[in-house]
Amino acid sequence: MNDTTAISRHIASREITNLSSLGLAAAAAAVRDGDITSEAYTTALLQRARTLAELNAFTTIDEDAVMAAARDADKARAAGSAALLLGVPLGVKDSYLTKGLPTSLGLGALAHFVPREDADAVRAIKDAGALVFGKNNLVEMSYGLTGHNERYGQVKNPHARDHVSGGSSSGSAASVAAGIVPASLGGDTVGSIRVPASFCGVVGFKPTTGRWPRNGVAPISHTLDTTGAFARSVDDCILVDQVVTGEVAAEHSDGGYDLKGVRLAIAPRQFLDLVDSEVEGRFRDVVRQLQNAGAEVIEVDLGDDFNALIQTATWGIFAHETMGAISEFIRRHDIPTTFEAIYEGLKPQLQQAWGQIVLPGGAGAISADAYQTALNVSRPEIQRRLNTAFVSHGAQVILQPTTPCTAPLIKEQATVHIAGQEVSYLALANHTVSASSVGMPGISIPVGLSRAGLPIGLELDAPLGSDRALLEVARRIEGVVGTPLATI
Repeated sequence: MNDTTAISRHIASREITNLSSLGLAAAAAAVRDGDITSEAYTTALLQRARTLAELNAFTTIDEDAVMAAARDADKARAAGSAALLLGVPLGVKDSYLTKGLPTSLGLGALAHFVPREDADAVRAIKDAGALVFGKNNLVEMSYGLTGHNERYGQVKNPHARDHVSGGSSSGSAASVAAGIVPASLGGDTVGSIRVPASFCGVVGFKPTTGRWPRNGVAPISHTLDTTGAFARSVDDCILVDQVVTGEVAAEHSDGGYDLKGVRLAIAPRQFLDLVDSEVEGRFRDVVRQLQNAGAEVIEVDLGDDFNALIQTATWGIFAHETMGAISEFIRRHDIPTTFEAIYEGLKPQLQQAWGQIVLPGGAGAISADAYQTALNVSRPEIQRRLNTAFVSHGAQVILQPTTPCTAPLIKEQATVHIAGQEVSYLALANHTVSASSVGMPGISIPVGLSRAGLPIGLELDAPLGSDRALLEVARRIEGVVGTPLATI
């Protein structure tokens, strides 16, 4: 290779890195203003996806289709279009139906299934001019928290390839963190957006359950399922939320990020009970930072049995509703499979788990009476406890570490070590499950790196329906604790 060729390749590589570091709003503005073309931007992202293929962040990328869509976007801009996301490629979790693009739900048996319709949220981003860059890898049927998929491979953490990405929206988080796409759609039932967001160092937003459309997205639980988004900043999540819901974003000042007038709650007895010391230390540092920025921080106690209450009720609802929810989804959307076939084709560990907790009569399955108690007694009690923070104490947000540890090693993902204890990987959702239990909105924002260079996340949960207020508080907190982690 001569010097000229080497210099040309270096310049090209730097240009790709520069383009891939653009956040969603910045990329959309650049295309809209004519600073870059969608074709050039998409070309750079495709090259980055090829370079980082080892992450296993995608199940499908149709390069010809996305390039054709980019050229069409450039023609639309030349004709006067100013759509909010015109010409910007987004990732989409492979649990969302996508017209003309394979939707596997993480299953090898559906690797070549091409839907005839888009999920409602996919239609919304397309209507705003966005392109579907590709389908993000996920845990089979969204049933897992670490990012392992038997057919498509383990999704690797961009910060450390030997560590998990988190799941189930594993590829969505990894692709945003790696700068392959500026944002991606994901799904969250007990933490499947916020856990991988925390592990990969991106922003992960779970709206109030039911606020975003769920039609056309493979379900687990109609009570708990929520669609949502990953991005590299809270502002970018606000933009996606505006597109999907049609709600106009509130105006905010870009000058300063003081937290005067903001009241935050922490519940150390509940959310610092089983947490790695480094994660707890960073959490307490952040709380002090927020106080120094003017926030009022109050300490609440949700009760000795709070964690047991949310764990029992939420996981019981989660598993009890799975069979019915999936069967109805298959029927409604003409998916060429059956629940029984899905069950038979699951990887051994997951098949065993479904046999225990999902199938009627399984040793760990809850009874119909216990299910009704979880819905009608436990959930209202959980909400009552949380209202002690929101109503009685006037807190706008409850803060906690998003995950009790940083991303575990891939080879140690079945049982993980937290605070010196060996526990099930389900403990990775110990904190995210509280918002899921009653459908509250929650968001994870990155607040730094561990000594080993692994991201640490901060979870903010807010009252039902207060999504816009949550996003605004999160934006202000993000401004205080620092800019989002740089693209890998």
